[in-house]
Amino acid sequence: MPGGQNIITATITDEAAGWRLDRALAAALPTLSRERLKALISSGAVAGPAGMVRDPAVKARAGDYEVAVPEPVPAHNEAQDIALDIVFEDEHLLVVDKPAGMVVHPAAGNLDGTLVNALLHHCAGRLSGIGGVARPGIVHRIDKDTSGLLVVAKTDVAHEGLAAQFARHSIDRRYLAIVAGVPAPASGKVDAPLARSAVNRKKMAVTAEGRGKRAVTHYRIVTPLRGAALVECRLETGRTHQVRVHMASIRHPLLGDPVYGRAGKDHGELLKRLHFQRQALHAAELGFVHPVSKENLSFKSALPSDIQELFGALTV
Repeated sequence: MPGGQNIITATITDEAAGWRLDRALAAALPTLSRERLKALISSGAVAGPAGMVRDPAVKARAGDYEVAVPEPVPAHNEAQDIALDIVFEDEHLLVVDKPAGMVVHPAAGNLDGTLVNALLHHCAGRLSGIGGVARPGIVHRIDKDTSGLLVVAKTDVAHEGLAAQFARHSIDRRYLAIVAGVPAPASGKVDAPLARSAVNRKKMAVTAEGRGKRAVTHYRIVTPLRGAALVECRLETGRTHQVRVHMASIRHPLLGDPVYGRAGKDHGELLKRLHFQRQALHAAELGFVHPVSKENLSFKSALPSDIQELFGALTV
């Protein structure tokens, strides 16, 4: 095993025995992604009942596995003095109301001006590094052009506790969206696995059972509109583009969605007149158990002005 690293013990249950090792470890260690665990296994950083393992696809055995996790490395992200709408903050975490247009984490094409850049300045180094990069604090993300609530970890104990709640799907996340058409029935559940599109790797797509990750969205109409509807979508799981893909899959894509939606003539002209250039999606409610105090926390965010304007223009 490599030296000078944090050793984490993961117990593989009898139920998980026989699964791929990376999958079994990901279930036992919700703070580490499956992709990160694959890399750690391949690098010789995992030892199990039979010794060191280097194949992520090997079948897991029941018992204890030791995972050597390297110390977080500097993210090389620049702290930037960017205004943040902070809804809640204590020594362990903060809840931010992210505006549309802000990317959560620096990546190719968006190396600065992101939420992480703003957090590095605001928190002055007090962000969790448990994900493998020093001080990112990011436990979950929302799309660049989606607005709304996001929780950020400032300490490792908060990161671990929040990640475990996300893994158990116990976080209460409710989105408000304006969709094309009026869904019938007025409420329902979309239970359809999601995976990267085989045609366009930048898109997600509903796929056959067993080929993608399980994804469940519960929706209900809040207000019928003219040729559209304001709907609430409650996430049972949290996959990339989940609300956008699921609503499109039942033929009610989000208005303004440049990837999964096609506006009809009337809606297209309205969106153009309003200069509305994003998906009409807002993370309106966020609820979770504080990982340290164990207090039940719940936050709400009102629709931003651009979606309110679109809503008003569509009101019957």
